[in-house]
Amino acid sequence: MGKRRFPLSADQREAAQTWVEFGARTPSKPRPASSVVLLKDSPSGLQTFLTYRPGGSPLGAVAFPGGTIEAADDDVTDWVGPSPTVWAKSLGTADIGLAKRHVVAAIRETFEETGILLAGPDASSLVENISGPEWMRARESIAGQETTFAALLERYGLALRTDLLKPLSHWLSPDFAHRRFDTRYFAAATPINQQASLLTSKGVWGRWASAGDILADRETTALGDEVGQPLTVGLTLGELVVPGVEIILEKIAAARGCIAYLNHKRPINEYQPRLIGEDPEAFCLEVLTASEGGACRER
Repeated sequence: MGKRRFPLSADQREAAQTWVEFGARTPSKPRPASSVVLLKDSPSGLQTFLTYRPGGSPLGAVAFPGGTIEAADDDVTDWVGPSPTVWAKSLGTADIGLAKRHVVAAIRETFEETGILLAGPDASSLVENISGPEWMRARESIAGQETTFAALLERYGLALRTDLLKPLSHWLSPDFAHRRFDTRYFAAATPINQQASLLTSKGVWGRWASAGDILADRETTALGDEVGQPLTVGLTLGELVVPGVEIILEKIAAARGCIAYLNHKRPINEYQPRLIGEDPEAFCLEVLTASEGGACRER
């Protein structure tokens, strides 16, 4: 076990100051969310797809694809790979329905935000050639809630390839945060015949990045300046991402390739950063970490 400290973003610092000044209150209920670490090998090391997330997202200003669970995620029934019951055990929850929703949301959000679709007509195949205008319209329709992910899968005769997802870790937002997520992180290798692209209507910035390169520049503002948004320019990696993302990037950078990373056996423990410090200028987050997880509670 070890302790790690992380800086607060400007939004977090304001919320933390209010939390301390008015005394600890009942935290807001976190919304269940899923996030997927897409991976591929490259000459510069293991790469992952990072995106910009606007509006003070609990996933961070820069994060892996992901978002909250939706009611329509229950409608997905075409499913191959580990069953919801097996997934519940893997995720460490007795709620089989919740485990299923996390898995569906992970694959749906990845499709919406990147165009990568972990689904196929059977247990040994993956859908191909999904980078054209028709598929972009489908992504836009799902993102705009004009249609459901379940309806799209049914229309194309596809089933979720849940065997292509690997559970990584479980993170709770700090108690003082105004918007809180209960996030399950997953990992998946990028299918050979699919290409990542941003959603036309919402995409601002996103690209494949070598985890090692991102960490090498972590003390600089290179990434924030590249994203080029008012809330990212001039910020270091620790100010752009939540602790969970930074720790996962470190694990990716240390891995000996995609297969090794995905096959690594890891406990799915719960992380929750806690606020330390009494002076707003000195506030930071502290996380108790283990080899691949840890548990820590908020003050």
